[in-house]
Amino acid sequence: MLYGAHVSAGGGLLNAIPRAVELGCGALQVFTQSSRMWKPTQHDPADLARFAPLAAEAGIRYSLCHAIYFINLASQDEEIYGKSLASLTTTVRVAAAIGADTCFHVGSHRGAGLDATMPRIRAGLEAALEVLGDDCWLLLENSAGAGDTIGRDVAELARVIEATGHPRVGICIDTCHIYVSGVDLCDADAVDRFVAEVSGAIGLDRLRALHVNDTAAPIGSNRDRHANMLEGLMGEGMGVFLSHPALQHLPAILETPGPEGKGSDREEVERLRRVHEAGLAVRRSAAPR
Repeated sequence: MLYGAHVSAGGGLLNAIPRAVELGCGALQVFTQSSRMWKPTQHDPADLARFAPLAAEAGIRYSLCHAIYFINLASQDEEIYGKSLASLTTTVRVAAAIGADTCFHVGSHRGAGLDATMPRIRAGLEAALEVLGDDCWLLLENSAGAGDTIGRDVAELARVIEATGHPRVGICIDTCHIYVSGVDLCDADAVDRFVAEVSGAIGLDRLRALHVNDTAAPIGSNRDRHANMLEGLMGEGMGVFLSHPALQHLPAILETPGPEGKGSDREEVERLRRVHEAGLAVRRSAAPR
């Protein structure tokens, strides 16, 4: 498993690399623009070209660009839909230039239903896929399940992926979102069932990354409340999920608040490592000899 964290790209995307290294990461995630506005950042093409080789030289083996949260490919509002298309395609284009995957939330159908909004979702994804890099993936992130958000379970993610028919549309699974959607990641049987569901409905080859967050909200609450590692309701129990054999090749990227609410720090990455390694040790001790 490759430990990583969301880091700031303030001052330029290249600054994300030493920030991730300082945290002890082998993977990183960034916003390619301010997450608080639609307006994209104009990146220096030279910086984009330098990103992948500098990241590799620094020991960063996986990079992920997170699109902004405003995106809603199911929106019936033409202005919002147009802005969503522009923002997603811009993020995917930047990600392609730096050799990174892109993850995003599909949005909300706001009561219209997934069937009714699927044509708009499919058209939006097709526009983004036109600028997808040759070796890059577009990843749908599971939602916490609040309201009419899309991707609350494996079945919904599978339907969206199937609609695209594209070989490099995959998923990024967020541990907090799964837990508050009703899957107990601290229970080995529940984890086995979840992984089997992903394998059967989507394919484990399409599971490309994990967002690792503890939760401040109870299981089944559908409330998206990230907590720091070992400070939430899952605590050490998250090691049951992180140690599953099918997940060991994946990047595990923290999106926790951090001690001061400024994002994950080096201690958070170390806690992730400890929880993962403790989970592996429990599995090894339970294995038949």
